[in-house]
Amino acid sequence: MRHRARRSFARHWTLYLLMLLPLAHLVIFKYVPMTNAVIAFKDYNVVRGIWGSDWVGLRNFQAVFDNPAFSQLVQNTFLLSFYAVIASFPIPIMLALALNEIRQGFFKRTVQMVTYAPYFISTVVVVSMTIMILSPKLGLVSHGLGFFGIGQVDFLADADYFRHIYVWSDIWQTAGYSAVIYLAALSGVDPSLHEAARVDGASRLQKIWHVDLPSIMPTAVIILVLAVGNIMAIGFEKAFLLQNPLNLSASEIIATYVYKTGLINADFSQATAIGLLNSAVNLVLLVFVNFVAKRLTGTGVWS
Repeated sequence: MRHRARRSFARHWTLYLLMLLPLAHLVIFKYVPMTNAVIAFKDYNVVRGIWGSDWVGLRNFQAVFDNPAFSQLVQNTFLLSFYAVIASFPIPIMLALALNEIRQGFFKRTVQMVTYAPYFISTVVVVSMTIMILSPKLGLVSHGLGFFGIGQVDFLADADYFRHIYVWSDIWQTAGYSAVIYLAALSGVDPSLHEAARVDGASRLQKIWHVDLPSIMPTAVIILVLAVGNIMAIGFEKAFLLQNPLNLSASEIIATYVYKTGLINADFSQATAIGLLNSAVNLVLLVFVNFVAKRLTGTGVWS
């Protein structure tokens, strides 16, 4: 065994050398920082450092569960992320299937460019555009509503609109990029399957339903599993930028609360405890959804 490993290293040493830098990056910037999660079990003091701070066991976790706002945070995070997953999952698939059926090259490239380009706009710019468009005085939406005799509506000041604004602006930004993944999967469909369907007299919709969709289903399942596995890890930046005191009842999620608790209030121990609980929930969801997907479709992230 040792002789075989030595021979393999001598033959493929260049590949091992190429792997060295990415592995070092992974260890230094991913795994080493994980050891700092011990802050969640300590009364962290900046002066005394992580390992010099007093050990308090599960006291920080108890404080999290005793916090009356915690249940609302979990609810807001889950509803916002669940809404985002359900709404954003089918749209890139439909866009990819539609683009795959377009035969006119110029039109297809134009649609791809228009739908793909928003992905490269930063979140800060997207939020700024959203705020301007929805502005009750200067926004395009208010002018459009005024044309139909509807008064000005301050959408961002109403908590009931927050989730819709967050999710659909996110779909506009990411749908084109996500569709590229499915287009790549569709490019691998065996042309003989389409020819057989055409010989059998299948319509275009029937070919999509019976040939294209089953072909991209493994890719779709993996993307869905990963999305559900991160259902409690919805991004901080956009929620925080769209947040204001009037929509706080819907916009305050775990990520924004951790930021305020850890960095603004300097309670690093409790912020780490909340983040650790959130990661544990994500891990359980990922394993469970992968298990269900494996049983139902035979496809999963891992066996």
